[in-house]
Amino acid sequence: IIPVAMAGVRGIYGLVLSIIIIASALSARDAYSEFSGLAHLCAGICCGMAQFTSGITVGVVGESSTQAIVKRSRLFAPSILILIFSEALALYGLISGMILVQSGQVRP
Repeated sequence: IIPVAMAGVRGIYGLVLSIIIIASALSARDAYSEFSGLAHLCAGICCGMAQFTSGITVGVVGESSTQAIVKRSRLFAPSILILIFSEALALYGLISGMILVQSGQVRP
């Protein structure tokens, strides 16, 4: 059940970044440039690809660790640790997307 719960977190990361992008675009209004649009597009792609790769990793690790835990129950803690490391990939994508959104803002 842990990999399933971790999948929902990825959706939240995408929602958070989309709200940040919308707020940034609405605050710029007339000063919204092509550079800002491309920065926001790159932020979404960066976050989305990180979420995708992290999701694939959690799927593979989740399936393998479930089968391994059935055979050896002492592998539970290491498998959770590996799942946490794969979740870090998604978090890095969110942070990179936030940095890209901030770099696309127009400064007065």
